[in-house]
Order: sequence, then structure tokens, then C-alpha cells
Amino acid sequence: MQKLKITFNSPLVLGFALACAAVTLLGALTGESSTALLFSTHSAPFSDPLMYVRLFTHVLGHAGLAHLMGNMAYILLLGPALEEKYGWKNLLVVILVTALITGLIHNLLFPRTILLGASGVVFAFILLTSFTGFREGEIPLTFILVALIYLGQQVWDAVTVRDNVSNLSHILGGLIGGGAGYLLNRKRGAGSYL
Repeated sequence: MQKLKITFNSPLVLGFALACAAVTLLGALTGESSTALLFSTHSAPFSDPLMYVRLFTHVLGHAGLAHLMGNMAYILLLGPALEEKYGWKNLLVVILVTALITGLIHNLLFPRTILLGASGVVFAFILLTSFTGFREGEIPLTFILVALIYLGQQVWDAVTVRDNVSNLSHILGGLIGGGAGYLLNRKRGAGSYL
């Protein structure tokens, strides 16, 4: 009988999840001052060099263990299959573009509130996953249904629910994931760089 071994099967996704966990732990140890300084984004003067850093690092920060666990459940469920299909470089581009766009738009529209967490990335992964069966000239029904369910719910919540959830980040992440799914699966075939 062959021995079973644990493999580091998805380096980017596992690294991202570990970074999020480390940042959340660091936030708890520093009374959230590290999170406020480096891992959440808000409108800041263009002369502040940390503003540019936070446009990308806000996806690593989380408002506690429950927030982290909710996002990591999806990241760890969806991410390895996406990393295997599209490669770590393409998936890293999706994460970085999602972070940048959600951070920029949030700062422009909601300058007095902070944004943190990987939920935009989660929604990008959800919509990107629904494109895995894409063929040129077709739109997968699963993509349409997932878009209606997940993005429709976010639009509804944005209009009807008042909470601390950034529905706009979810919607933007979903649009980025859907766009990436289309671009990665068109004529050049899966595995192409964005």
C-alpha cells in the first residue's frame, strides 16, 4: 500500500490564503493598526505612497476571523481548479486587477469608508469558474445562471440592505471574473495570458 502525502497543490491560492491569514493575525496582534495602515483602502492624497500599495493589499486584510473564513472557504474551494486550468500567472493577474479596480472605484465613490477583504476576488473566482466549459461562439448557461444569481443578489442587497458589505466590490469582482473567463477561453484557448 502506497503512503499518502500532503501536496502543496496550488501554490498561488495557498500562498494567497496564508497571506490573508497572516495579515488577519497581524491585525489582531496590533489592534488593527497594521490593517488600517497597510491592508485596507480609502481615499488618500496622491502624495501618500501607501495609497498605491493599499490599492492592491486591501484584499489581504479582513475584519476578523469570520470575515476571513467566509472568504477563504470560497478561495480554497474554487481557486485550485482555476489555478490548474488557467495557470498561476493568469490567476494572479485576475487577483491583481480585481484588487486595483475595486480599490480605485471604491475610493472614488466612497472616499470616507474603508474597504478590505477578498470578497471581490471571491466573486471573480465564482464567475471565472462558470466559464470553464466555454467554447468559441457559445455562452455557457451556467455562466448566465451564476451571473443572475450571484450578481443579481448583490444588486438587490445594495438597494435593500444597509450593512458593512461592499456589494459594489462583489459586482465588480464578478464582472472582472466573467471578463477574464471570456478572454482566457476565446480563440487562443485556455492557458493563454490575459
